Amino acid sequence: MNLRQYFSPIRAFRDLRSYVVTRRPHQIGFMALSLVLSYTMIMGTLDVSRMPPPAYHREIIYVQQWRADRTDAEIIAQQKIDGVEQTRQEQELKRLQAERKVQLKKLDNTLKSFGI
Repeated sequence: MNLRQYFSPIRAFRDLRSYVVTRRPHQIGFMALSLVLSYTMIMGTLDVSRMPPPAYHREIIYVQQWRADRTDAEIIAQQKIDGVEQTRQEQELKRLQAERKVQLKKLDNTLKSFGI
C-alpha cells in the first residue's frame, strides 16, 4: 500500500483549487474570515500559554502576643490605644467609600446622558 498514490501535494492543491473555484464570492470571504479568526485565536492561546505565571506574594499577618497575667486595667488601657487607631481606620474607609460613591454616581450620570 503506497500512500503516494493516495496523496500528493499536486492533487491536494488541484482539489482545493477546484473547490474554491466552484464557490460563490461571499462564501470565499466567509471562509477567509473564519480562517483568519481561527488563526488569531490559536496564536492568542499559544501566546498566553507562553506567559510566565504571576508571582505569588504571601500576605503575612503578625499577631501580637500578650502576657497571660495582665491586669484588667492594662487590657482596658491597650483597648483605648487600639480604639483610636481602629476609629481612624474606620473613618478612612468611610472617606474612601464616599469618594468611590461619588465616582460611581458621576459614571452613572454619564451613562444616563447617553441613554444607557
